[in-house]
Amino acid sequence: MLNLLRHSEEADLERILARHSAMESGAADSTVADEQQFRELLEALPAAIYTTDAGGRITFFNQACIEFAGRPPKIGDMWCVTWKLFWPDGTPLRHEDCPMAIALKENRPVRNVEAVAERPDGSRICFMPYPTPLRDNSGRLIGAVNMLVDITSRKQAEERMMLLTREVDHRSNNLLAVIQAMLRLTRADTAEEFQAAFQGRLSALANVQRLFSVSRWTGACINTIIEEELRPYAASDMKRISIVGRDIRLPAALAQAIAVTVHELATNAAKYGSLSEPSGKIVISWQTDAADNLLLDWVESDGPTIAEPERRGFGVDAIDGLVRTLSGTIKRHWKPEGLICELSFPSVAAR
Repeated sequence: MLNLLRHSEEADLERILARHSAMESGAADSTVADEQQFRELLEALPAAIYTTDAGGRITFFNQACIEFAGRPPKIGDMWCVTWKLFWPDGTPLRHEDCPMAIALKENRPVRNVEAVAERPDGSRICFMPYPTPLRDNSGRLIGAVNMLVDITSRKQAEERMMLLTREVDHRSNNLLAVIQAMLRLTRADTAEEFQAAFQGRLSALANVQRLFSVSRWTGACINTIIEEELRPYAASDMKRISIVGRDIRLPAALAQAIAVTVHELATNAAKYGSLSEPSGKIVISWQTDAADNLLLDWVESDGPTIAEPERRGFGVDAIDGLVRTLSGTIKRHWKPEGLICELSFPSVAAR
């Protein structure tokens, strides 16, 4: 796209130079009408265009120059129509050192240079100049023409692309670290059990990544995360599962941990807890305290009678490992009527 734009700009400049050369080649017969047609050509082009004499004094500027500079320039001003100039890194650029001045002083076109123009109101424009010397039939320098092409939108798009690239790189590294941690924390007695457990955790992670994509990577809402993970268990009877709490947008790391934790709790409930019987129910609720800590409760009821297991399951280790990575805490209460799980994560700003 950049190359196409440059070709278009160069083509406009070629038209200007061709018209000027035609006028010079017939200088003896040149009329005021020829000069007027040349100026009309410059006015018709959408880019800011101006001309100078051999000493750098402005002899003509089109309407686009006024819009570009944010002020009407003056005939006789030196070197450029702009108010102030800067290099792309913010360093001030003196008008006598600008690309137009270089083109006249060194009698050569200047290309592939970027600069920043500041208007009197303080707004700035990134642009590319195309200063080109004008010569008479004998090759003597008689002035120059310059075209100032606004590339502000282009530069902003490039900056957004760079930010997106860095964000994708960061997210990829973060996601890889989470998957590696899940892999370390996933254990099973058989290869089949390992595959099923790890695939389930990956699916939970994939769900939350999709939510990140929808929100343009600003995070994910806790209500949506929990609904997505429990949807398969609530499909036949919505009354079995209650979700209570003011919706909060969670940062990526916490959203991933909540998604996998809820997935593990639901999987355990489907095997041994309240979701293993039709009468079983689950209530998931959360709130934030005065210090912005997120407090989440998982309460099972009306399922089979349970007791604290004699040994820690692999799912317990996985949940505890994820919670610890975020400096959170988890408490389990193995009551006969069902498991109660209390989770706390520090410093979660509600959004």
